[in-house]
Amino acid sequence: MENLLDNLKNLLQKDERLVSEGELLKNKIIELAIKLDKDLIELLLADKQMKEVFFTQAGKATIFDKDKFIKFVSNKQFLPDSYTAFKNKIGLTEDDEFISEKKEVVLSWPYKDCILEGGMTKEDQKRDEIFWNEILAPDEISRLLDPKVFTGAKRIDKNGPAFAKATAGKEHKFDGFKTDENGDIKDNLIIKGNNLLALHSLKKRFAGKVKLIYIDPPYNTGNDEFKYNDAFNHSSWLVFMKNRLEVARELLGDDGVIFVQCDDNEQAYLKVLMDDIFERENFINTVSLRVSPPEGIKTTHASKTILKEKEYLHVYTKNKQKLSIKPIYIKADAWDTHYGSYIENIEEPIQKWKAMPLSQALKKEKLDADLNKKDFNRWIIKNAKRIFQLIDAGKYKNIEKYKKDKFQWTEDKKIIIYRGRKVHFLTEGLKQTDIGLTLSRLLCDFWKDISFNNLFQEGGVSLLRGKKPEKLIKRLIEMITDPGEVILDFFMGTGTTCAVAHKMGRQYIGVEQLDYGKNSAVVRLKNVINGDQTGISKSVGWKGGGDFVYLELMKWNENFVEKIKKTKTKQELEKLWETMKEKAFLSYKVDIKAVDENARDFEDLSIENQKRFLLECLDKNHLYVNYSEIDDEEYGVSVEDRRLNREFYKN
Repeated sequence: MENLLDNLKNLLQKDERLVSEGELLKNKIIELAIKLDKDLIELLLADKQMKEVFFTQAGKATIFDKDKFIKFVSNKQFLPDSYTAFKNKIGLTEDDEFISEKKEVVLSWPYKDCILEGGMTKEDQKRDEIFWNEILAPDEISRLLDPKVFTGAKRIDKNGPAFAKATAGKEHKFDGFKTDENGDIKDNLIIKGNNLLALHSLKKRFAGKVKLIYIDPPYNTGNDEFKYNDAFNHSSWLVFMKNRLEVARELLGDDGVIFVQCDDNEQAYLKVLMDDIFERENFINTVSLRVSPPEGIKTTHASKTILKEKEYLHVYTKNKQKLSIKPIYIKADAWDTHYGSYIENIEEPIQKWKAMPLSQALKKEKLDADLNKKDFNRWIIKNAKRIFQLIDAGKYKNIEKYKKDKFQWTEDKKIIIYRGRKVHFLTEGLKQTDIGLTLSRLLCDFWKDISFNNLFQEGGVSLLRGKKPEKLIKRLIEMITDPGEVILDFFMGTGTTCAVAHKMGRQYIGVEQLDYGKNSAVVRLKNVINGDQTGISKSVGWKGGGDFVYLELMKWNENFVEKIKKTKTKQELEKLWETMKEKAFLSYKVDIKAVDENARDFEDLSIENQKRFLLECLDKNHLYVNYSEIDDEEYGVSVEDRRLNREFYKN
């Protein structure tokens, strides 16, 4: 089929008003489009491809998308002059408007207006990617982002006699999704496959329903799994992130929040990119995380750089007017009114304090009557030292008298709550005459109290340094969500986000393409279901239980990609090529007859170059099976998988 750009050029040539000396007049085309010229619109409507691309249907009305058409015609690749053609060739871009005219900071980079499928199946192998331009290749992009077929479904829970083993867990045949009275899926989902395609597949059931998104994407450091064309490495990363953040925003609820972790390699660019996608007014804050304490840091390069100690969490909401964040209090080193501490500095040694029943102490000090004062907050601050000196650390006699809305104890007798604010103090393990005290303050945007350098065992599996601490994810979940709300992590990795969400009673969706072997999220979640006591388990009272549903995106050309990479001999590649000719979707550029006629030249290539050539032959737009083609017998989708997908997509 003729591509959109050439088709439009040929179509417009039929209108004499748009042609001079055999050349199309770009300015005239734009002028007529602005005027909604009747003849131009009829010309476009007469062509099926133009109608699909530049018109939308609203009921019985067909509406011309004037802005989209003008943007397409204005594109540098449509009727370029020699200078523009040269800039295209070398990858130089400029936006439609100058920054000074837009009066805001914008990012422009090669391939900005493109979709990058972005495979991440091998950390150590670069991959040629196709950048589909949003304006010039809408048909290719539509196919790429169409919902995909799910396969390999199974429910995993605690049932089964062998579950005590580290990797145990009963895998059941899929029995259908759990739904609520509104028909919403309530299952925890683990999805194996390309995360961009998985996110677009999730839109049907989860658009606008996710409360919290946390992602820890590749940082583009050169040492991670993000290895694309070196000439456009930075640009590729921005395209890669832009595509995923745009669909993530669609999944986020109006009151939802997204946290994106990053370091200084891309954080400044990521901030501007997120300003554009989520809008600047929905920016909440950038949290600094102390991830590499100075102790033990190698100082080999200390004379050439400033040692890294922090990473960042960029935090955005979808609609700040609907945002609600629960205040978090943490241990404070000293009294500081700027941070909301409510305990005075204590100069007298704690060991000298004398404990007595609180009711007796308040009466003795004539403080009990003051509990009814209107300015209770100021009163308790002023008298904090005396109150803490008078607390009975062991008996708590007559506490019921003071369980008012102004002055309460939590069940564990460790926290005084007044007017919704908290004063923390410790009594666990203390003697009658020895009272411990913890100063508290509101959590702000520098988090140094969470260790990122623990090596620990989880279900018999060693989790290496660098894995995200469960305490970090627990904090995010406590700040933003309530039990049962949906949490999404589409760079799931070893499954920390999902593990914590499971323990805290939240619904979760995790997406991952890479295989982490014994450190995989599935193995980890099986251990969580079994009741592992690592991470936050004790602090949240986790005892085990629950389940999740495992799904995979159904591969097609991706199967051939994996087979090509695993092949070890030229003879195996030769047999694979024969299968590809019959079963694979090959690029329109591939002339099978010409390839076979030059088989001897192909044999002379190194095995690495043979693999490279066969990978280039594959149509990257057919890596996975589209749901719209589920009934095509060529794909061989099973009856069970058809039932699964129709239940998921509700048709």
